Amino acid sequence: TLLKLTEIVSMNDKKLAIFDLDGTLFDTREVNYLAYKEALRPYNITLDEEYFKTKCNGRHYTEFIPRIMGTTEYLEEVHKAKKQAYAHNLASATVNEHLFSIIRNWKVEYHCAVVTTASRKNVMDILSFFHVEDLFDCIITQEDISHPKPDPEGFLLAMDHFKAAPRDTVIFEDSDVGIAAARATGATVIVVDRF
Repeated sequence: TLLKLTEIVSMNDKKLAIFDLDGTLFDTREVNYLAYKEALRPYNITLDEEYFKTKCNGRHYTEFIPRIMGTTEYLEEVHKAKKQAYAHNLASATVNEHLFSIIRNWKVEYHCAVVTTASRKNVMDILSFFHVEDLFDCIITQEDISHPKPDPEGFLLAMDHFKAAPRDTVIFEDSDVGIAAARATGATVIVVDRF
């Protein structure tokens, strides 16, 4: 007799698909820019939009906030204010509809995980805003790691969580640091260029 696809998959371990958030699942450049612009306003800093979108977005806040402010003194205060402002600007995000179609179709064969340097609050804010949080079996954020991308720690945590070997894992990424981290795992890497 012929087995249904779901029965065949249940006989084997699922594969793993890992997705970055910013620039991969969503274009959040405008959201992050507006949120950081709002967070920096009390410090009389005018955030340059082009600089932020090309040099900062997708990177860990501990890397770029000190460069913008010239100090680390208010680092955590700015980051906390940014996390609060993020939710007010989610309508400015663009959804990667093609990638979400792939995720919905792959759920039978793949565990799906998010690995991002974004905060858990902001990740859950955007996934909830677009009603897609239930598509992911595991979410790894900046609070879960000690070393941000280009270190592969976050990806390796997801792979370990599902006991997935590199040959059974595919990672979707867009940024240079994310691609470097993904390649360091030995998994298949798919680069998201634009959507």
